[in-house]
Amino acid sequence: MFKQNLHTHSLYCDGKDTIEEMVQEAISRNFDVLGFSGHGYCSIDTYSMPFEEMEKYIQDVQQAKEKYKDQISIYLGIEQDVLGKRFEKNDPFDYIIGSVHFVNVADQYLAVDMDKNTTEKIVEFCGDFLTYAKVYYEEVKKIAAMDEVDIVGHVDLLTKFNEDESFIRFDNLNYLALAKECIDELIKANKIFEVNTGAIARGYRKSPYPHKTLLEYIYQKGGKILLNSDCHNRFKLDCNYKESLELIKECGFQSMMAFDGKKFVEKDLDEFGY
Repeated sequence: MFKQNLHTHSLYCDGKDTIEEMVQEAISRNFDVLGFSGHGYCSIDTYSMPFEEMEKYIQDVQQAKEKYKDQISIYLGIEQDVLGKRFEKNDPFDYIIGSVHFVNVADQYLAVDMDKNTTEKIVEFCGDFLTYAKVYYEEVKKIAAMDEVDIVGHVDLLTKFNEDESFIRFDNLNYLALAKECIDELIKANKIFEVNTGAIARGYRKSPYPHKTLLEYIYQKGGKILLNSDCHNRFKLDCNYKESLELIKECGFQSMMAFDGKKFVEKDLDEFGY
């Protein structure tokens, strides 16, 4: 059975563990593939890797890749923010995750995943949540034009603090229209959507990104997916994987994407074991 996680963070950005600790934990949890995706440099945040740290990150991952090659396949990735530095695959990154973490409102950049108070502030500046959603999804659409990006990170991250639907109902047709329009653009660009359990690990949600309604839409439109935990703590490497795999099946999917070191390949869901 195949087990993979391509979205992880270490001490080099905002994770809690070293590369070595994460690799050893992944081996103990029977992972076949572990990919590192530290936050690439972005001038408006406080947790992305500065250039001098990025060199150490690359070296550390490459050393672990060689050291543990007989036990697990390790790959070097990067999480690239739409507002941050753009990177190139194979120089030296095996894959790139494209994400949106900030929106520009009232002439300032605010983090969409900071806390509920910040989300409330963004909504206040925008006037309502739908206007916020339009601003957010316009940013996410930009990933479609980034040829270097393979995976779209947490496509509906703006709903991180909406578990109780206090900002908007997940079935709001106007909201869904904005999200689906964005998803359509990303599918046309052949991007892979991650089913991301990161907010579950942190206690903010009970279900992964994207919300089931959007995940079903991705299936209906022929979009490709994979499962990641957006791990910031090695003990959450496979957080909610079993439950998320069941959700993926409920939405109609029969396969997910896996990385073989050179390209993404499609595997039947029966090949994944969590």
